[in-house]
Amino acid sequence: MNIPSKYDPIAIEDKWYAYWLKHKYFHSVPDEREPFTIVIPPPNVTGVLHMGHMLNNTLQDVLIRKARLQGRNACWVPGMDHASIATEAKVVAKLREEGIRKADLTREEFLEHAWEWTHDYGGVILEQLKKLGCSCDWDRTKFTMDEDMSASVIRVFVDLYRKGLIYKGYRMVNWDPEAKTTLSDEEVIYEEKQGQLYYLKYTVEGSSESLTIATTRPETILGDTAICIHPEDERFAHLRGKKAIVPVCNRVVPIIQDEYVDMEFGTGCLKVTPAHDENDWKLGEKHGLETIDIFHEDATLNSYGLHYQGKDRFEVRKEIVKELNEIGALEKVETYTNKVGTSERTKAVIEPRLLDQWFLSMEELVKPALKAVVDTGEVRFFPKKFENIYKVWMENIRDWNISRQLWWGQQIPAYYYGEGNREVVVAETPEEALKEARQKSGNPGLKPEDLKQDEDVLDTWFSSWLWPISVFGGILDPDNEEVNYYYPTNDLVTAPDIIFFWVARMIVAGYEFRDARPFENVYFTGLVRDKERRKMSKQLGNSPDALKLIENYGADGVRVGLLLSAPAGNDLLFDESLCQQGKNFANKIWNAFRLVKGWEVKDLPQPEAAAVGIQWYGNKLSATLEEVNDHFSKYRISDALMAIYKLIWDDFCSWFLEIVKPAYQQPIDAKTYASVIGFFEENLKLLHPFMPFLTEEVWQCMSERSPDQALVVASWPEPLTLDKEILEEFSFASEVISGIRTIRKEKNIPQKDALELQQMRVQQVSSKWDAVIEKLGNIHSITSVETAPEGALSFRVKSNEFFIPVTGAVDLEAEILKIREELSYTRGFLNSVEKKLSNERFVNNAPEAVVALERKKASDAREKIETLEKSLASLSTP
Repeated sequence: MNIPSKYDPIAIEDKWYAYWLKHKYFHSVPDEREPFTIVIPPPNVTGVLHMGHMLNNTLQDVLIRKARLQGRNACWVPGMDHASIATEAKVVAKLREEGIRKADLTREEFLEHAWEWTHDYGGVILEQLKKLGCSCDWDRTKFTMDEDMSASVIRVFVDLYRKGLIYKGYRMVNWDPEAKTTLSDEEVIYEEKQGQLYYLKYTVEGSSESLTIATTRPETILGDTAICIHPEDERFAHLRGKKAIVPVCNRVVPIIQDEYVDMEFGTGCLKVTPAHDENDWKLGEKHGLETIDIFHEDATLNSYGLHYQGKDRFEVRKEIVKELNEIGALEKVETYTNKVGTSERTKAVIEPRLLDQWFLSMEELVKPALKAVVDTGEVRFFPKKFENIYKVWMENIRDWNISRQLWWGQQIPAYYYGEGNREVVVAETPEEALKEARQKSGNPGLKPEDLKQDEDVLDTWFSSWLWPISVFGGILDPDNEEVNYYYPTNDLVTAPDIIFFWVARMIVAGYEFRDARPFENVYFTGLVRDKERRKMSKQLGNSPDALKLIENYGADGVRVGLLLSAPAGNDLLFDESLCQQGKNFANKIWNAFRLVKGWEVKDLPQPEAAAVGIQWYGNKLSATLEEVNDHFSKYRISDALMAIYKLIWDDFCSWFLEIVKPAYQQPIDAKTYASVIGFFEENLKLLHPFMPFLTEEVWQCMSERSPDQALVVASWPEPLTLDKEILEEFSFASEVISGIRTIRKEKNIPQKDALELQQMRVQQVSSKWDAVIEKLGNIHSITSVETAPEGALSFRVKSNEFFIPVTGAVDLEAEILKIREELSYTRGFLNSVEKKLSNERFVNNAPEAVVALERKKASDAREKIETLEKSLASLSTP
């Protein structure tokens, strides 16, 4: 076989991915085998491959490929999320470029554009995942807006409504003025921002006295409907029952009392704006205050904004402060740091807003899900630290706002009818809704047009929380073969930032709709950051092009680069040099393969060194396999890869192949060669989940294979009985070889020159390793001595001392002269450094790092002098 001198990942990757797809190795159907199932965290249909996706999906592929090798029926379900807010924003932006406003379209017309956009641009990321080598069952690809997936969501809504768990309520919600929709609490990101605290004066009606309140949002005074003081605050006792005048709008509002006010905070007075703060709204409900909403849905001011009507809230903030100052109502301004809620999707500052919304009652629903993680361990988190984060959130759960003011998504199956559309029925289809409305109203004459469906759609997460069940049809057909076989799934790999959005809610849904966990293990990846610990983002420009990395380093190189430094739950500091390390590893394996395949094989006696080397490597392989399996069981994927990396690079390539390698242009015996190929194949099996393309190429080049013998469906190695004594003996022998090599290097003794090795033993070591030491050290004889010989170079391994007589191998006089010259130079160098360090002016004025460097030079020079003096003493004639 003509083996190329260089490994070409591009050509090889395309070839083998096509081969895997052709033979349907990734496709799974229920059978008698034990299933191993992973459902992909569905990326947004708008998404493209970035470093976070690369890490997350590489980890999933490692787990699924390993399970496949272990004989499990491996099923990795891919798919996409319709991402209501993100996708609708993309479609609206595209329409705007075409001169079309969403407001000018009907819902049906807009949805046509949304589907067109989805078909044209959606799903790019799934194709990109193939470049990474992801072995998903592409025949099972799902989309959260597929007909059956949407039907599952609607059925769940109806079911929960009929159980009394979904209700409609007038509540203070999080409003995203850019996306023009409500958000759940989990979709609001609180960021510390430096702003200003404005101290404003409100005149007390009928007097010259004023009250001062502090606010970070002066524009909202136009919605004030009260001033609140603490009932026990004696400073304001005389104002009880009086009224105050709101500056600018001159609204007269009551001065109310409530223990909610913190007397020690600010001025002890609180402005009450029920329409724009949740706590203020509660105060307003309690005291019967008027609620005045001053904003349009895009956060511009409405008619209650007076002369600021139509202007953006932040523009008004600047202008109203100027006006307050001009009318003498601004007392002072202070710098103030507070937490500001922003939209997780659009990054817009959230506006609290009172709206009629649909909510899911969570208090009872979460109990089985909380127990499964915290008490019984039915669902395990890796790392375990995330269990406490989950516990705190679940124990303080709030009802989930599940309605969104969008058109892209599953439309809420609530239908209004009757006078003013005050009556409502909830049903899976318009036909069922009409039937139910006729029964409920007692009016058989109701027509379809008498019913009006709710305009809102459901939160995207309300569809993806069903993902592990709905991808197998388990909502619409709860007893079907597939869901009974594949559910519960095994592993979930995800980022910790969606532990509440998705992970917790899937566990809740699993127990509610199937009375079983959705998965057994959750592996939380860290965030991918750059070398400066900054989160990778388009804005910072520090995120490399994922596909360009694959093009430059090969998919295997990038996978290794990512995983070598990806401990579970901890952030990955990505450095492109890691991908180069992965590429170098691929080249190392390729060159080892070329070396082995280049050997001529003959029926010869097996050399002693090869026999003992084979015995050692078989045990080393078993020991590493045990270590790797242990790492996998604890989801230490990075550690598992590192163990395999060291096994192949150090033990196999650097030691084993050197032990068994035949002399130059000489054949290798058949018995040894068979062992080499056998071990090479076991190495490939271990490495395949991490580097699937390279390993498949080498595997297929080793010998002719039928499709059912492909590496992708081979068998994971089985550990053998471990002989730890052999591993310890090799460790000793390898140190002896390293000692010999060090002397050769330091004394410039060519490897072709055979040396004598003498040993003074304290610790008994098996002599069977002598053949290996002789071969790798090019030693012509190994003898034992009782005393240290004169004129010999020496080194120590544990308690045994080894000597290499230098007569003939080294020109003694020349070596002594060389050491003396080096000693003289080093002493002079040390003297100059010490002079510099004794100069107080230098030590006091030079930068600390420079002084530290000089001290290090002096320390290194002293150590070198000591070593040279010992060498000189051992070579000099007594």
